[in-house]
Amino acid sequence: MAMTDWPRTAAEPDPETAARAADSETTAPVSRTPGSVSDAPASISETGTGTGRQATPGKLSGTQKWTAAAIVIAAIALAGIGLYLSFEHVAQFAFEELRFGSLGKGQLFAVGVDVGIMVMIAVDLLMAWLKRPISWIRYPVWLLTAATVVLNAASGAPEEAWKLLDYVAAGAHGVVPVLFIMVVELGREAIDRVVRPDQEERDSIPWLRWVLAPVATARIFRRMRLWGVTSYPEMIRRDQELIAYQQWLKRKYDGDLSQASEDELLPKRMAPYGYTVAQALAMPDEQEQAAQEREEEAQRRRLDAETRSEVAKAASEAERLRAKGTVEAVRAQVDGQTGQARAHARAQVSAAERAAELEEAALETAVIAEARMRAAEAERKEADEREATAAADVRAADLERQAAQKRKEAAEADKVATAEAQAIETAHIAEARQRAAEADRATAETEKAAAETRRRAAETERLTAQENERKATADANTQAARKHEAETEYAAAETRLAAAELERRAIEIEDAAKLSPRERAVRKVARMALTAGAETTGLTADAIHRELCRVISIADIQRHLDVSSTDTASKYRQEAVALLADGYRP
Repeated sequence: MAMTDWPRTAAEPDPETAARAADSETTAPVSRTPGSVSDAPASISETGTGTGRQATPGKLSGTQKWTAAAIVIAAIALAGIGLYLSFEHVAQFAFEELRFGSLGKGQLFAVGVDVGIMVMIAVDLLMAWLKRPISWIRYPVWLLTAATVVLNAASGAPEEAWKLLDYVAAGAHGVVPVLFIMVVELGREAIDRVVRPDQEERDSIPWLRWVLAPVATARIFRRMRLWGVTSYPEMIRRDQELIAYQQWLKRKYDGDLSQASEDELLPKRMAPYGYTVAQALAMPDEQEQAAQEREEEAQRRRLDAETRSEVAKAASEAERLRAKGTVEAVRAQVDGQTGQARAHARAQVSAAERAAELEEAALETAVIAEARMRAAEAERKEADEREATAAADVRAADLERQAAQKRKEAAEADKVATAEAQAIETAHIAEARQRAAEADRATAETEKAAAETRRRAAETERLTAQENERKATADANTQAARKHEAETEYAAAETRLAAAELERRAIEIEDAAKLSPRERAVRKVARMALTAGAETTGLTADAIHRELCRVISIADIQRHLDVSSTDTASKYRQEAVALLADGYRP
């Protein structure tokens, strides 16, 4: 064997020892990190039964059940005997020596101690039966039992110096309680093995070893208890490996272990912590491997983080570009709506100006018509005057005709008189006078017809002037209505233009605030209400809700927001009410 090779064991174990320790070999490393020494018990304790015996079957036969029942009855009898023997002594001692005041109180003290012991024993056995044992409960039982033994022994202590028989008597007081505790521990262990048949059995260290090497055996016992090693042969094999390894190191370095490296000294340093030689020597490689794995894991996490960061940046950039595209689209839409509204407004303004010009022309036409009407009225008055003059002329002509008739009659009378009296005038002169009178009469009738004609013409002109005045008034009213309509359309266009500009600014603010589509929709409903003339200043939420129901309907919200569900539109209006109640103004 070369000096650089260290032996696996100082001595080959016998076949029985090897068989009993086979199950205690571990395949997994004790620890993968320097600070995980506490993981050692988990791997070391992964052993089979320490004694190599088969597990006790879970079910008992009929004979075994009768035997167990007899043991339980005997244990109860033993407990009753112990209680009977100790009760009177403890009660009397408590009354006389412990100053309990009365014998009844001393008896209650004795009963309390015994009942407490029995209750804790019953709980211990019950929890062991339920596979949920309470390990610490046995220690109060032992302490109270020891107190009972001491009180029983003290009750039988002599008043004078102690003799050998007195010691025997004092010890006799503790035999039954100690025997009862031993029976309870045996019952607890039996119950534990029955209900948990797969539980490992712990080997006991031979008493001869305790006698021959008490210090080393105590160290072995401590290590077995601390690190969960249930096999005594396995623990011996580990000690042999450690001793052989130490001897190999001394031989390698001529007895100077200070020359050994830290890795070579690991088995000696890690032995108190439950590590075998092989596990301790494998620790550096395992730790380096674990460190490399941690570094690779850290590198992988770092790469994953960088990848996630790049993906997040790409997603953020894509989201930003989408938002920018949305803003540009909305801006283009708003600009288009604004341009359309401005063109419409300009058209309406032009129409209003044209209507105003037409109205001015109509007004001028009305003035001209009014002037014509006044002229017609003047002509009518003049015609009336001419008619009056014609009537006067007619009357004058009638008078003239009458005068002519009278003159004719006078002339005839004169003719007769003249013919009779003088017979001077001839018939031709009388006939001429008659034709002159008839001509005067015809002239008067002609003038009367002409005056009637002029009167009728003046009346016709008057009626025409009135009709023209009515037409001018109707045209003026039409032009005024058209002007008012144009002004109203112009004001509506200005309102739509202001609303479009307000909508554009609100969309820019919402884009800057990165609001969700639902929040944008709610704010649009609120702006629709304000644009429609809803009064929300100083109103309560209910009043605002009534005002919104008055100015905008569910159908308007569905049409403007392109929402098919009336429930969604109603919820938008309710949320807009809450938003306006909180003082929202775009």
